[in-house]
Amino acid sequence: MLSTPSIAAAPLRHGAANGHLSHYPTDVGVLGMDIYFPRRCIEQSELEKHDGVSAGKYTIGLGQTQMAFVDDREDINSISLTVVRNLMDKYKISYQDVGRLEVGTETIIDKSKSVKTHLMDLFASHGNTQIEGIATTNACYGGTSALFNAVQWIESSYWDGRYAIVVAADIAIYASGSARPTSGVGAVAMLVGPNAPLVMERGLRGTHMENVYDFYKPNLSSEYPVVDGPESVVCYMRAVDKCYEAYASKLAAQQPEGTPAAPLTSVADYVVMHSPYAKIVQKAHGRLFLNDFLRFPDAPQFASIPKELLATKLADSYFDKDVERAFMKMGNDHFASRTEPSLLTCKLIGNMYCASLYGSLLSLLSVVPESDLIGKRVLMFSYGSGLASSMFSFRVAGPVAPIASTVQLLDRLAARTVLSPVVFEHNMELREKEHNATDYTPTGDVKEGMWDGTYYLTGIDGKFRRAYVRKE
Repeated sequence: MLSTPSIAAAPLRHGAANGHLSHYPTDVGVLGMDIYFPRRCIEQSELEKHDGVSAGKYTIGLGQTQMAFVDDREDINSISLTVVRNLMDKYKISYQDVGRLEVGTETIIDKSKSVKTHLMDLFASHGNTQIEGIATTNACYGGTSALFNAVQWIESSYWDGRYAIVVAADIAIYASGSARPTSGVGAVAMLVGPNAPLVMERGLRGTHMENVYDFYKPNLSSEYPVVDGPESVVCYMRAVDKCYEAYASKLAAQQPEGTPAAPLTSVADYVVMHSPYAKIVQKAHGRLFLNDFLRFPDAPQFASIPKELLATKLADSYFDKDVERAFMKMGNDHFASRTEPSLLTCKLIGNMYCASLYGSLLSLLSVVPESDLIGKRVLMFSYGSGLASSMFSFRVAGPVAPIASTVQLLDRLAARTVLSPVVFEHNMELREKEHNATDYTPTGDVKEGMWDGTYYLTGIDGKFRRAYVRKE
């Protein structure tokens, strides 16, 4: 039985009701979370056999265990409807108490009409249409941008005392080939407000953006992206380096005068990173230690690192296996205890694009005991191809066990139905038929293929208009 904590209505405070704030609301951050993922998945080990690749290519090489998928009954609108409805129900939130709702997604089924407009059906039926926010898009970064916008709204003179909800959701699908094992589906909804147990640390944000073509979706007739795998890895690691530098400088500027600087991995108690697949996170984690070493070579933890590696140039080291192995090995214990617990959803659901980082945060809260988290800093790294990236942090300032007990992540993952890769490929073919279709009636399995409470597509009419119902 799910725990259903009730969060009190957000009070009007600090003069927000009459349009001015006397000071910032305090401890703005994440009050509650929920995640939606499909009922069906496949084993990556079985996909290896089905694809005729060597054993371990997906399970060891990518670090993946299972992968979620959907058929033509579910789309970005339906999974977003499901996760928002579940968040509202589980935390017993009044629909009148939400003043901002923003969606981060790169799954586009309409070039004009946003996912947020579909979510308004939930609120309009309760008489609330005064809700700011819209959809935000740049690959896997949209959810982070939506979260930043929500926090900034609450800290602004425009805040009216109500909650913000952030949705990070995507359906990650690739054409047959080497990238398909990094597919996945998921949606995370976050309730944002003051006096939160997960407080976003004010002023601690490092951002790096540039124009690259590592992953993009120029063909609007297809769900499948164009991917330059090696370039995407380089861009991800370069973004880690740049965001590390920016975040570390802002962290240093906040320290009292005379406080000695310290390696970032010493002051970040936990590290959660964008997770298209688990192995890249392990490599990126090692990259943090490389950056620390180059800045603090005399720190005791680097005593075993050969001093000749001080000559390493970050821009030349992205495919240097000697450097990679040295810092992955050096940071192995830290990774096992401080980052790997966040990879549960990545390994068992797969790539969720915008939702990946926040599924990883929820994994951390679900795996690590609350007593080990209270008072700790959680360093977050967000990456979206193209590219946009940021490093920021939460401080665990209050009880987070109620979030984990409400979501019941481990139990829900264990309750899924595991199907064969043949079924998975059949469902990918269904999605290809549904994409950009009109006068279409989905044929996917509602009875056995979906959880109760899931919204699903009933049809697309001749004007591309979509209709949804909820499975009760």
